[in-house]
Amino acid sequence: FDTYSSSVETVTEHVRATVARGPDDSEFVYRTATRAKALDAVRGILPAAATSSVGICGSGQAFEALLLRMRAHPLPEAREYSELMLHELRKVIPSFLRRVDLPDRGGAWTDYFATTRGDTASLVEELFSSTPVEAAAEVELVDFDPEAEEKLLVAICYSHSTMPEHQLIAKVRALGVDERVALMRAYVGERQNRRHKPGRAFERSFYRFDVLSDYGAFRDMQRHRMLTIEWQRLTPNHGYSRSELVGEAGLTAQFNEAMERSAALYDVLNTDYPQQAPYAVSMAYRMRYMMQFNAREAIHMLELRSSPQGHPSYRRVALEMHRLISEKAGHHAIAAVLNHMTTAAPELERLESERRAEARRAST
Repeated sequence: FDTYSSSVETVTEHVRATVARGPDDSEFVYRTATRAKALDAVRGILPAAATSSVGICGSGQAFEALLLRMRAHPLPEAREYSELMLHELRKVIPSFLRRVDLPDRGGAWTDYFATTRGDTASLVEELFSSTPVEAAAEVELVDFDPEAEEKLLVAICYSHSTMPEHQLIAKVRALGVDERVALMRAYVGERQNRRHKPGRAFERSFYRFDVLSDYGAFRDMQRHRMLTIEWQRLTPNHGYSRSELVGEAGLTAQFNEAMERSAALYDVLNTDYPQQAPYAVSMAYRMRYMMQFNAREAIHMLELRSSPQGHPSYRRVALEMHRLISEKAGHHAIAAVLNHMTTAAPELERLESERRAEARRAST
C-alpha cells in the first residue's frame, strides 16, 4: 500500500508534466483527469485483499440462492458475510429466507454445493495436476455457432411471420446477399448511440471466450451478469501486466519489486492457507477466466468496455473480442452492428467524462 501511494503521486506528477491542460478545461477537470490516469496506471500494485464497497440489488429468490452459495464457500469470511446479510434481509423479506438455515432445507442444499465442489476439485487435481500448462493468447474465441448469422435472420423474421421456424429456415437460406443485408439493416436501424440496442433476435448466437487478463480487468468484466462466467484460482503463476506509463515515470523497478513481494507472500501463505493466499496477489497479476454470451450482450458489453474512459486492460480485452467475432467467427454482419466501439482512446481517458460532469454541475 505504501508503494501504491507513492507511485500514484509520482505518476500523477509525470502525467501533468507531459500532458498539457486544454485551453477550455478548468483546473479541476484537468487535475481530476490526470489523477484518474495515474490511478489506472498503478492500480495493479494493490493486492486482491484491498477492500471495496459493493451494493447488491436483487429479488428474494436471488438473495436466497446467493446466501446458500455463500454459506457453502470455503472462505470463513464469505460464510460470515452471509450471516450478516441474512440478519439484515430478514428485517424486510423474512418469508423469502425462512429455509436458508433450516438443516433439512437450506442446510442440505448448502452441503450439496460444498460436497460437489470439493469432489470435483479433488478429481480434476487427480486427473490433470501433472499436465503442463500450454501458452495461450490473452483472448481466445474457443466456441461459436458457424450458422449464427443465418439463425439470427430467422429470429428477426419469426415474430413478423406466420410460418413455423423450420419453414422460415428454408426461406432464409434461399435469400440473396442483398435481401439478407436489408433484413439486418431494417432490424438494427440507425443506432445513434450505444444505448440503442437491437432486439432479442441477437440472443440467437453465442460466443465463448477464454481470457487471460490481469485481475483488475477481471473484476470489471465480472460485473456483467447477462452471461456465463467461470474463473480459475488467482495466483502469481501467469505473470503480470505493467502499464507503459509506469516505466515512463521511472517506476519500473519499484513496480517489479512490489510484484515480487506479492508473489513471495502468496507462496508463504499457500502452504497452510491455500484459500486465503490469493488475497496477497496484486491486481496486476493475470488470471484465467471464461466468458460466454450472446450477440445482444456483446453489443452492450463490448461497446461499454471499449469506451474511452475505460481502463486500458479491459478495453484491450473488449477490442480483441470484437475483432475475433468478426475475423475468426466470420460474423462480419454482427460485428458491424457494434458501431460504437472506441478503437483509440484519447491521451487523457477520463477527460471527456469529467467535462460532461462539470457541465452537469454548472447547469444545476
